[in-house]
Amino acid sequence: MVPIIEARRGTALNRFASAPLELNSGFGGLDGDALGLVERRYGDRGLLVKRERYSSRNQDGDIVCTARDGDRIVGTLSVRFDGRGGLHADLLFGAELAEWRADGVKLCEFGGLAVDKHSHDPKRVLAQIFHLGYLHAHRRAGCERLVIEVNPRHVAFYRRRLGLVPFSTPRHNPRVDAPAVLMSVDFATIREQIELWGGQQEDLSTARCFYSLFWGPGAEATMLARLP
Repeated sequence: MVPIIEARRGTALNRFASAPLELNSGFGGLDGDALGLVERRYGDRGLLVKRERYSSRNQDGDIVCTARDGDRIVGTLSVRFDGRGGLHADLLFGAELAEWRADGVKLCEFGGLAVDKHSHDPKRVLAQIFHLGYLHAHRRAGCERLVIEVNPRHVAFYRRRLGLVPFSTPRHNPRVDAPAVLMSVDFATIREQIELWGGQQEDLSTARCFYSLFWGPGAEATMLARLP
């Protein structure tokens, strides 16, 4: 598990020369503009939003990541570790998660992923806030497999753009009053894709995935060293 982080936002981790995008991460509840972004984006899809679903849990060292463009929050991502409180996916997909746990696999769950569709580069926001979550989950905490719950409409997108694979049929999720599919990928595969494509934004059309929008080796090492 990651060490417990003070209940405050971390300092800015990075500013990119191409745009004033600032990434932050730390322990704390999802609130303010970040909560507003999740409410808007999930509300657009007709989903229910409960603040506690996307907040951190101190006892398990969860993390909330945000991306800020100037004065606006343009991206959020919650990183949930498999501790005493379990994962949100246990409600619907407990049997699937139990199989990985029985094999000794260390799980991590990403949730509350929301990107402002009006930001000037939403693809880069999504890619780099996902990369930040990966650094916390795999490179810092040593988690081996990522799980997420996805609306069936978005399964093809996550499979094509980030390489996640569906592991269930759709099931009704009462937390958001909508169907959900369990998707997963091992972090070793994500790491391979980052090493192959990271930092090569000009190859986005060739890669046909978002990993070319992730940081290259040098930038990734800098970001990892700056994690709170």
